[in-house]
Amino acid sequence: MILVTGGTGLLGSHLLFDLVQSGKPVRAIKRKNSDTNMVAKIFSYYIPDARDLASEIQWVEADLLDFGAMEDALEGITEIYHAGAVVSFYPKDHKAMLKVNIEGTANLVNQAIDHKVEKFCYVSSVATMGRAENNGLTSEETYWVTSRKNSVYSISKYGAEREVWRGMEEGLKAVIINPSVILGPGFWNDNSGLFRLVWEGLKYYTQGVNGYVDVRDIVKAMTGLMDNNIFGQRFICSSENVSYKDFFTMIAKYLHKPAPSVNVPMALTSLAWRVETIRAFLTGSKPEVTREMAITTTQKYTYTHEKLCQTLNFKFRPVEESIREICGFFLQDHEKQPTGSGSGNDNNG
Repeated sequence: MILVTGGTGLLGSHLLFDLVQSGKPVRAIKRKNSDTNMVAKIFSYYIPDARDLASEIQWVEADLLDFGAMEDALEGITEIYHAGAVVSFYPKDHKAMLKVNIEGTANLVNQAIDHKVEKFCYVSSVATMGRAENNGLTSEETYWVTSRKNSVYSISKYGAEREVWRGMEEGLKAVIINPSVILGPGFWNDNSGLFRLVWEGLKYYTQGVNGYVDVRDIVKAMTGLMDNNIFGQRFICSSENVSYKDFFTMIAKYLHKPAPSVNVPMALTSLAWRVETIRAFLTGSKPEVTREMAITTTQKYTYTHEKLCQTLNFKFRPVEESIREICGFFLQDHEKQPTGSGSGNDNNG
């Protein structure tokens, strides 16, 4: 039996689709208020009998921080895919994010060792990597450096990754995968929100560069590494490095919208997050732009996927191909409901 955490999120739901369609017995944890309907919706993008297939998932209520509930969830489990995490760039979420992502992972690693789980795959992030000097390519050998540019999210994932490495030292057969920006359909208000922003008329772009990867390629890499018993290593999972301008232009092309045309220099992004912080404080609302967001969008982050490609003879989908298909799903959903539904930011279940 395979256990999946974060199954109600973008990556987790695609992982569940792959595992269940392959005929593997799967148990997925969810928190009390989590909505599993989005899982069936994700399935429906790829097959007609989505609800029948989704019904094969064994759901259990548990929280990564609830040791007793997780103890029960691990009964009879031989493999774990740990994709559950809190993702947020808002200051009010930082404390909870650090606790869930680090302590929750530590709890799961400890229980996996106690239950003699045979295989463990942890979904980390390229945010745990160091930044290559002189705009070079970041690889698995580019190690973390403490910096004010590190987001609290990246700190939480780095701490969680260290718990997995600690588990390996204690005998856990584990592998770590480090995805870049994940591209996938359905979660139009959260993980897939960049598509919604362009649809709503995004006018601005920055000079930043980032790596992007199709969610299905991450699933393929995860299952490939586990099936081939490749442990004790980490792998960057990123298809291409693309500027924000080109990325948004591709989305606009396939959504039949004008491409963003106004370049926002770094000085203005620094001003924007400060002004937005004051506005949010005065109104009691969430800031639309945070310091961490502003820093990220002005940086040039580039990654190499050479190690994964060589290890698994892996081939990535081109970013434009992924964008074209995801835009098709967006337009399909828009005919039924303008902005889609679902939340993928908090998947510690």
